[in-house]
Amino acid sequence: MASAPQNPTTAAAASDALRVADLPGRGRGLVAARNVREGEVLLSEPPILLYPSTLASLRSYCAACFRSLPAAGAGIPCSSCRAAAFCSPACAAAAHPRLLCAALSHGGGAGLAAAAPTEAVQEPLLFLLSAYSLPDPSLRAILSLSSAPPPPPGAQDAAGLHAAVAALAPPQLLPQGFSPDLTAALLAKDRGNSFAIMEPYLPGMSLELLKARAYAVYPRASLFNHDCLPNACHFDYPDRPGPGNTDIVVRALHDISEGREVCISYFAANWRYADRQRRLLEDYGFRCECDRCQVESQWKDDDDNNRDDGDDAMEEEGEEDGGDDADDGMEDGDGGDDGDDDFPHAYFFVRYLCDNEGCWGMLAPLPPSPNGELSHVFECNLCGKMRKEEDAMPDEGSSGMVH
Repeated sequence: MASAPQNPTTAAAASDALRVADLPGRGRGLVAARNVREGEVLLSEPPILLYPSTLASLRSYCAACFRSLPAAGAGIPCSSCRAAAFCSPACAAAAHPRLLCAALSHGGGAGLAAAAPTEAVQEPLLFLLSAYSLPDPSLRAILSLSSAPPPPPGAQDAAGLHAAVAALAPPQLLPQGFSPDLTAALLAKDRGNSFAIMEPYLPGMSLELLKARAYAVYPRASLFNHDCLPNACHFDYPDRPGPGNTDIVVRALHDISEGREVCISYFAANWRYADRQRRLLEDYGFRCECDRCQVESQWKDDDDNNRDDGDDAMEEEGEEDGGDDADDGMEDGDGGDDGDDDFPHAYFFVRYLCDNEGCWGMLAPLPPSPNGELSHVFECNLCGKMRKEEDAMPDEGSSGMVH
């Protein structure tokens, strides 16, 4: 992904852009604390927890900051477990989660691999080993976040994962209160609040090959509710130089008036209606009734299949509870209907959905200049493509749909 755009006023501006609000029927959410201009950075937040997505990612990414290593197996080996590596002496000094390191120390991680033979089991186990390595205040902060609904029967073995942690971690390193109930509570926080930090996207790359390199929990960003036509989107820049490469950066897609809820999409915006509703209900426990969903719920199945591709790119593992009536994705007067009565939000797709073949990332304007001048340049949050505003406007008579 491209390097993060720099703006010396970003940090100060972002700190006053949002406030937490209790929203009727939606729970807690984030609303604009003042009028926001398109491209403004609304939030820049470091993770409270960062952990590898799979055991395989330890061979390709720094175990502390998850930058790409020059080559598989390159980097500075962890002096304790020798199974993880770091990109720099500074990261080596910072180390990685102590329980994870201890689990990797036994037989080069053979015990951990045996306990988690598949990626579906590795992710929650790596999360638990990392979460139980946190200091008590940070662990309590994660436990204060919202919980995802229980997974379907057989989808996740909380008792088995707890037993695996107990078997892999030295007892003296386990926190006070370690118990099956605490493990189950943590897993519910993971499902509902972890963001994926993606592997680098390459042009022409199959989306089936695009996976997360790591997962991160950001307490404030977890408060963003979902909208199928969001007014903000998040970026990560894991390979940029300097500190803060795993910070989440959230930018406004367009102007947002004070008091209006700020929402992101929990997955790619081109997902079909049925796929969106299924994922939201299974993972977050609600059905979306936003303006877009109300329109698409009236389509026949064939129409729905023809209009959206349903790709899995840009999926967040989870955030704060979503809601029903979401922001309509456009401020009044910020673009309009292109005349397609069956899909009145087609303008959103033309302006904010990346047209790089197979990408389907979200385009957000670069931040305004220090003097407030708008950039009129859009950046994709998946492939990093830059596009001028005039190139995003639909041709006369275009339906605006991206196929």
